Amino acid sequence: ALLLVGGIVIGRFWAGRTGSLTVRGTPSVVVAVRNLARIEGAEFRIDRVISLTDEQERLFGLVTAKDAILLVASGSVVAGVDLSTLADGDVVVDETRRKVRLRLPSSQILSARLDAEHTFVYQRDTDLLAERKETLETRARQEAEKTLAKAASDGGIAQRSNDSVRRTVETLLRSLGFSEVEVVFAGGAPEGAR
Repeated sequence: ALLLVGGIVIGRFWAGRTGSLTVRGTPSVVVAVRNLARIEGAEFRIDRVISLTDEQERLFGLVTAKDAILLVASGSVVAGVDLSTLADGDVVVDETRRKVRLRLPSSQILSARLDAEHTFVYQRDTDLLAERKETLETRARQEAEKTLAKAASDGGIAQRSNDSVRRTVETLLRSLGFSEVEVVFAGGAPEGAR
């Protein structure tokens, strides 16, 4: 009985202790620099649930074992206009009438990223005979990033971005003293002078 009580006391003493986590950083190295010339017009926040299952045959194909993951993915998709593709003929200015016509490339998805803080594995099940694939979570995250961009496209992010960019550019050009501003997008119907 004394050994049992002693074991419980020692077990509680050791169970209350927590480990420490040490993070050692290494110097950062800039590996690439890219100049950007873009206007971001819209951002969609999207949540998705990704279910991936790796079915494995065992015992000469008599038994099917599964390694499965359920990932709750949260991310953002940003669409906008890349101004680096503007050519000389895309900006037409009439100083006497204080009129400007600007032809912009149509909006496109600039980035689709998962939010690491809000993306998590909800459930992970590995059957007794299945091999646990450590790459399954990585594959689920990659699939989530692909579906984020598609969901944003299906949701009309490009059109919403075009509308936002148009308003921003019109406001900027009017603040520069232009009274007639026309903003059109490549591949789209002209919106007319405003």
